[in-house]
Amino acid sequence: MRFLYPHLEPDEHGMLDVGDGHEIYWEVSGNPAGKPVVFLHGGPGSGTMPLHRRMFDPAGYRIVLFDQRGCGRSTPSVRAPDADLSANTTWRLVADMEALRSSLGIDRWQLFGGSWGATLAMAYGQTHPDRVSEIILRGVFLLRQRELDWMYRGGAGSLFPEAWAAFASLVPDEDPLAGYHRLVNDADPEVRARAAEAWSNWEGAAVSLLPNPALTATYADPAFAVPFARIALHYFVHGGWLEENQLVRDAGKLAGIPGRIVQGRYDAVCPPVTAWELHRGWPDSRLLLLPQAGHAVTDRGVLDALLEATDEFRP
Repeated sequence: MRFLYPHLEPDEHGMLDVGDGHEIYWEVSGNPAGKPVVFLHGGPGSGTMPLHRRMFDPAGYRIVLFDQRGCGRSTPSVRAPDADLSANTTWRLVADMEALRSSLGIDRWQLFGGSWGATLAMAYGQTHPDRVSEIILRGVFLLRQRELDWMYRGGAGSLFPEAWAAFASLVPDEDPLAGYHRLVNDADPEVRARAAEAWSNWEGAAVSLLPNPALTATYADPAFAVPFARIALHYFVHGGWLEENQLVRDAGKLAGIPGRIVQGRYDAVCPPVTAWELHRGWPDSRLLLLPQAGHAVTDRGVLDALLEATDEFRP
C-alpha cells in the first residue's frame, strides 16, 4: 500500500481577478522548478483541501491548486443567498484556468481531476491541448444526460433505495433536478439549507463501496453541502453548457497527450461505462478498472493507483 506524500504548506497563494466580479483563490507548493500540475476539484462546488497537495511528489512537481468560482475561498461565495451564478459556467472556468496558467508563467501543465474535475479537465484539454503535458483522471463524469439520469432520476436509487427515498421525498411530484434547483434557490434560508443537505447526503450515501461514516459526515456538513448543491444544480440543469456527449465525441483532440484513467469497477455515482467510452476515443489513454472500489478516493486501491500515475509522469 502506498502512502500520500507528507503534508506541506503553500509557498505562494493569492486571489486572481478573473472578471465578472469573481476572484479565484490559488496556491502553489512543491518545487518551484518542478513539473507544473494543476489539481481540479470535484463537485462542482466542493473546493480544494490540503490533502490534494499530497497526491504529488513535492520534490518533482510544482503543485497548483485553485478553488473554482463561487466555492472554497474564491469570492463571491455561493453561500450568500443572493449570489449571482450567471457568470459561473464550464467555459468561464476553462478561461479562468488559462488566466491562472498565464499569470503563473506556466507553458504546459499536467491536469489531475476526479468526478466533476474530470469534466473540467476534458473541457480544458480539448480546448487547449497545446497547454497540456499529461492528464490523470479518477471516477470519470462527463455530464451527459444518461449520467444525470442514473444518479438523479432513479437509476442509482435501485442500489440505495432507503437513501433514494429520503432524497426523493423533498420533491415527490417534480423532476428531481428541477425540484432541487428550485429548493436550493428558495427565499427561505431553512428551505435552502434543508435541500442542500439532502442533495449532498444522497451523494454521500452512494460515494463509497463500503459504508464510510467519516466521509458521509463530510457530505452532511452544511458548510460543504450548500456550495456543493447550489453550484452542482446550476451546472446540471444547464447541461454544463456542453453539447450532449461532446467530451467523448471530441476525445480525439487529446491525441498525443498521455492519459491515465483510474476508475472503480463499482462506482455507483459515475458508472465505469463513461470512463470506458472516453478511453476508447482517446488513443493515448490507459484505463485501470479497480475491482474493489467505488467512487470515493479513499476506496481500496484508488490512492495507490493515482500516486503511481503521478510518479510515472514525475520528471
